[in-house]
Amino acid sequence: MTVPRRDASVALSTDTASRPLLSVQGLGITHEGADAATPASVTFDVRAGEVVLVLGPSGSGKSTLALALDGLIPHAVPATLDGRVLVDGIDTAEATVATLSTRVGMVFQDPDAQLVTGTVLDEVAFGPENLRIPVPEVLERAEAALRRVGLWERRRENPDRLSGGGRQRLAIACALAMGSPLLVLDEPTANLDPQGIDEVYAALADLVAAGDRAILLVEHNLDAAVGFVDRVVVLDHDGRLVADGPTDEVLRHRAEELHGLGVWLPTSALAALRLRSAGYRLDPLPLTPAELHDALEAEPAPALPVGSGVSSRWIAVPEPVEGRSTTGSDRSLSQERSDETKRPGRGSAPLITVRNLTLHRGRTRVLDGVDLDVREGEFVAIVGANGAGKTSLIQAIAGVIPPPRGSVRVGSLDVGRSDSRTLSSRIGFVFQNPEHQFIAHTVYDELAHGLRLRHLPDAEVRERTEHMLERFGLTAKASTHPFLLSGGQKRRLSVGTALVAGAPVLALDEPTFGQDRARADELLRLLRELNRDGTTILVVTHDMQLVTEHADRTIVLEAGRVAAQGPTPEVFTDASLIERAGLRLPPLSRALQGLTRHPELSRIARLADLPGGGAE
Repeated sequence: MTVPRRDASVALSTDTASRPLLSVQGLGITHEGADAATPASVTFDVRAGEVVLVLGPSGSGKSTLALALDGLIPHAVPATLDGRVLVDGIDTAEATVATLSTRVGMVFQDPDAQLVTGTVLDEVAFGPENLRIPVPEVLERAEAALRRVGLWERRRENPDRLSGGGRQRLAIACALAMGSPLLVLDEPTANLDPQGIDEVYAALADLVAAGDRAILLVEHNLDAAVGFVDRVVVLDHDGRLVADGPTDEVLRHRAEELHGLGVWLPTSALAALRLRSAGYRLDPLPLTPAELHDALEAEPAPALPVGSGVSSRWIAVPEPVEGRSTTGSDRSLSQERSDETKRPGRGSAPLITVRNLTLHRGRTRVLDGVDLDVREGEFVAIVGANGAGKTSLIQAIAGVIPPPRGSVRVGSLDVGRSDSRTLSSRIGFVFQNPEHQFIAHTVYDELAHGLRLRHLPDAEVRERTEHMLERFGLTAKASTHPFLLSGGQKRRLSVGTALVAGAPVLALDEPTFGQDRARADELLRLLRELNRDGTTILVVTHDMQLVTEHADRTIVLEAGRVAAQGPTPEVFTDASLIERAGLRLPPLSRALQGLTRHPELSRIARLADLPGGGAE
């Protein structure tokens, strides 16, 4: 299922003279110890019936803004708030969080962080009960909210038994039961499979259809969100408002400017920007796979210069303005992959072997007889729907979850028989949230900790630690507490701690989770460099475009079993397999598949292989 594009006229028909549900007036928020406010002097309104998307690069203050809308800033999170935030006419700086909870509902990235009871019904009733609302009204609200999101029939189940999309819909129902006319969602589809994303946006689209509620959305996955939102607000690097207008006006007409700011754009828009630079007119700029497909079918082929074929090696990989890599900047990803396949490790005996791996969580079997091999120097993606067993598999390979003896080997090492100190020298693991693995008080000590546990000489510890600080651009942060780093720096530190012991394998769970485009590109360039230098990479992800852009090989899991494995282009040519596994073809493949006017483009799955140079 794909959520249909919303009709913006629903929102625009709202009486513009009525009081807005949300009024942000000159808002500036300065955290303790910060030198400047982010966001800074931001002003905008949100009215009933609107769905407003907030975009901005890392550090612009999007999540901070969201926390101010329900009073968590300044009442629970210490920060200085300048300007005003009015929710349904109430000043958030003066009202209590409890009072505001009846006007604005917050849904966080991770629904598990806000679910506290043992049944779906109890979870939705929990908030109204705390407002001392009479029991009959609590039950009435809970039933109405659960029916709205399609969970009434599962009301007696434990929330843990719901899928990721189900738990996110449950979190939305909890906000609805509070009677909140304004819903604020911070990355509501992060870490959800395509079906879960569809479920969430279908529920939200139904919610705003009546026109009496509004949604403010912070989201990086614009491929899913672009058809749902009708207005876009953009913050720049300094947290200042640089755009506020209808989706078409902002995303179509200012796409290159937004790309330069380092924010996400829909994959189809990025593809169109590259194709435009190669001579395709594509005006107006397509935002969805269907729009790009139709635009190309209506567009004659441009007169390309000699040597500019769609797979030519001079095509540059689009780089963000921030943190541009200079290493190999004149090389395409196609050329890098061509060189990588020639390394000595390719085609050798497997570095990682998994045989008949079966794991249980309680009474539930999460992996069932998994067999697979990973060779030295490969970049492998592990994909599947929520609950397919992806995280369990990668954690078992890394020894985070001890596998049965003899079922997983890294080289000659039996993971099921090895201690953590030995494992860390063979395979490094990076959690979805970097903060979950930090234990020291300084960046230097975080990197040095594992080496000290191995009782290495002080001189060797210092040499290795300083090398990692330099390699990951953290030398100036050596004495900083890891929790005070930026999001991108935390991710680099987590990768550094996984590699400092010299592990030849790096396993990462959802490495781009919750990151903006600049941070995601920065991390993926780093992983490409590590892979080019010989590190074997395993990645669990729901981002199908990321998989096609970077993975040599893809393993598809379905209900705890390996449904398919092979070279990434071959796996994604089997549309029935992808659909059966609860996934979707990557946006670019959906856009270019079956083109009749430009058949040379129909075989392309990666942005890097499109003609043109993209927006710089």
